[in-house]
Amino acid sequence: MRFPSPLVPARLIRRYKRFLADVELERGGEVTVHCPNPGAMTGLAEPGTRVWVEPSRDPKRKLGWGWRLVDHGDGHFTGIDTGLPNRALRTVLEAGAVPGLEGYETLRAEVPYAEGSRVDFLLEAAGRPPAWVEVKSVTLCRQPGLAEFPDSVTARGAKHLGALSLMAGQGARAVLLYLVQRTDCTRFAVSGDIDPAYARAAEAAKAAGVEVVVLDCAISPEGVDVRRALDTE
Repeated sequence: MRFPSPLVPARLIRRYKRFLADVELERGGEVTVHCPNPGAMTGLAEPGTRVWVEPSRDPKRKLGWGWRLVDHGDGHFTGIDTGLPNRALRTVLEAGAVPGLEGYETLRAEVPYAEGSRVDFLLEAAGRPPAWVEVKSVTLCRQPGLAEFPDSVTARGAKHLGALSLMAGQGARAVLLYLVQRTDCTRFAVSGDIDPAYARAAEAAKAAGVEVVVLDCAISPEGVDVRRALDTE
């Protein structure tokens, strides 16, 4: 998936109010950018970090720039946009390119299901159970090579696990799809020390038949492409 507009390098001055950040463009000038990530962003929002921002083409947007990447300076990047996984995964799901989720005929997004929630994707095909797919964006890395989720307490994430468990109990396929938006990780684990309740819900969901798929990305200032499955711990 290509970025609609060419990204511009900058240095982070500060992130604040969760959705705002000030940066200094490398070509000169300071701008305020939208930060499309409400999470803790542990290790990703230190002042002085090299980042990549995207100019907006939408005149209705309040801010003319959006923060897209953290540049780790060693050829590795982290994508910080929590909305990107759904956009990128929709394309590969429709193409039947996600292992284990091939062969479905239709895809619908934001379909109401258990507990008053809306599932990210519902895959359907004649003669097979529907697949209810929830997507989570993973950006946390505290140990070299290990991606973790969540990066903060997430009652909403635990609620989604319960909803998926309910669908699995009704005979449907229920899939939790983690997309690791880092190029420096080869393994994945649930960060139970950060959110023990989420870790317990994840174990209960697996026992109930919820499937877990972890994919990583190729990331560059040109775009983000879903790549391959990662090992889980």
